Amino acid sequence: MGHRHYNGVKTAALFGLMWAALLAIGWLLGGGTAQYVLLFAGLGLVMTAVSYWKSDTIAIKAMRARPVSEAEQPAMYRIVRELSTAARQPMPRLYVSPTAAPNAFATGRSPAKAAVCCTEGILGILDERELRGVLGHELMHVYNRDILTSSVAAAIAGVITSLAQVAFWFGGDRERSNPLGGLLLVLLAPLAATVIQLAISRTREFDADEDGASLTGDPLALASALRKLESGTKARPLPQERELVDVSHLMIANPFKAEGMAKMFSTHPPMAERIARLEAQAGTIGGITRY
Repeated sequence: MGHRHYNGVKTAALFGLMWAALLAIGWLLGGGTAQYVLLFAGLGLVMTAVSYWKSDTIAIKAMRARPVSEAEQPAMYRIVRELSTAARQPMPRLYVSPTAAPNAFATGRSPAKAAVCCTEGILGILDERELRGVLGHELMHVYNRDILTSSVAAAIAGVITSLAQVAFWFGGDRERSNPLGGLLLVLLAPLAATVIQLAISRTREFDADEDGASLTGDPLALASALRKLESGTKARPLPQERELVDVSHLMIANPFKAEGMAKMFSTHPPMAERIARLEAQAGTIGGITRY
């Protein structure tokens, strides 16, 4: 619970930094007035609402996933039914994506509207215990409302970038602002917003790992699955197409090649660190509160 409390505070602090960057650029662009801040903040809220409301449709379409019956995927249904019952939450819809790249994701604006998807690749490399660990992780993304969190972070980052572009081309009130300071703010704010968005995503992954392992009572199962996913995604990375990039933060493992600068801008924390945390959690399994 200590880690989880810390992660919650960290997420709130990161959101505070994003809003500070948004206000600063809006203030610069408006020449010391709040009109641009209010305009772009309103636009950001609209973008967030649309992204959040359609999150399940967007992700499922991007992965070309299809709904599956219990007869087709009895293990998925059995595991998800057991875990959702244990968590006292409704059963989500289950999907399978035809891609050979091993991965899984959950989406949906609420537990009642949730969907969980596994790729054919992940179903082919995990045993049932490891699959249970992965599905526990994905369910906790839904229960922790991480889809809303990621949607808001992405929308605010997008607004900051748009504001910075407008400020770069049209500027603010030159008589009231420091030109050099304004230029630095315009250039650095979008980068800072992206880094903060990534930090929020990584924080939520740690929470889903910890809470999912608590739900299943088996941290080492998820750790074992992550080891397989690390090698599996390296061997079969997804193409960096726009629609896949937009939903990649939902997946349990980074689906793209993480080399060089790409590692710095990954939406997922390093697998080695995630596995180490799960192994440490397994050492205190007796103290974990089950749902």
